[in-house]
Amino acid sequence: MLADKRVVLALKAGLVALFAVLVVLQVLSLPGQFRYMAEQEPDLAHLRWPLTALAVFWVLCVQVVVIATWRLLGRVQADRIFDEASFAWVDAILGAIGAAWVVLAGVFLVVDFTADDPGVPLLLFLLVVGVAVLGLLMLVMRALLRQATMLRSDMDEVI
Repeated sequence: MLADKRVVLALKAGLVALFAVLVVLQVLSLPGQFRYMAEQEPDLAHLRWPLTALAVFWVLCVQVVVIATWRLLGRVQADRIFDEASFAWVDAILGAIGAAWVVLAGVFLVVDFTADDPGVPLLLFLLVVGVAVLGLLMLVMRALLRQATMLRSDMDEVI
């Protein structure tokens, strides 16, 4: 059990660091990067705000996943992970991944039909497939949590 506590604490420390970096990206780095892009490439200046909004949205989706993971880790520490309340946090992760995927797929379609070079559409396609696989993996994990929760409640009834 001591090893579990150490792992959970290490993971929580990593989540705090990740969340801090995401906030810096969201508030300072991304808006500054797209402002700089607009100054250096005036013909692309019209993309400044749409790209900023997209990037900030995707960072927000990752932040939702980080917060939900934090909450699930708290439930693991309290030995309450196999409870119906855990599904709300798993559903939040699924919702964030789904929202990010839908927007990413839309960006992929727009870029795919307007790009001159195949490099960016291929990279976006790789991201679309990767995020879809991540979402499907989370669906499988949710199903496993559902089965474990049902087994735990059955065991509690027996005892």
